[in-house]
Amino acid sequence: MTRTPRTRAPVEGDPLRVRLAAGPAALAIVGAGTGIRAVSEGEVAKYAGDALYTLLVFALVVLAAPRTPPWKAAAVALAVSWGVEFLQLTGLPAALSRQSTAARLVLGSTFNAPDLLWYAVGAAAGWVVAARARGARAPVTASPSAAPAGPSGSGSRRRAGS
Repeated sequence: MTRTPRTRAPVEGDPLRVRLAAGPAALAIVGAGTGIRAVSEGEVAKYAGDALYTLLVFALVVLAAPRTPPWKAAAVALAVSWGVEFLQLTGLPAALSRQSTAARLVLGSTFNAPDLLWYAVGAAAGWVVAARARGARAPVTASPSAAPAGPSGSGSRRRAGS
């Protein structure tokens, strides 16, 4: 049996290749966020921006620590995003946002509970894309219901002791 070579090598274990993917991805995410704000408004733009915010944090985590497993980068990005959102309950981000456009863009100003869901969407998207790009696959385990069919092909199984 001959093996067909992969057309795209996984980037797992090669920090330079991971960074070369994460850097442009971060720039593309910023571009997507800016583009969405330019062509859309209201809840679509807001919640897409929330997901993209966390996706950007994910890309920056991977850029800074390229050997970080995708699930861990997603967890860090989600924790940062949720932390910033909960910080908004204190009023500190609102005060800083009045003084600085950069603070407004990074910290926001008011707490909004639905944002928490959209941050999770962004983290999950980063996890899925990075895991696929790295060639990571979830281990497949056989469950008792996945046992092969019996000799008759009926799929029935006998219980032990019967």
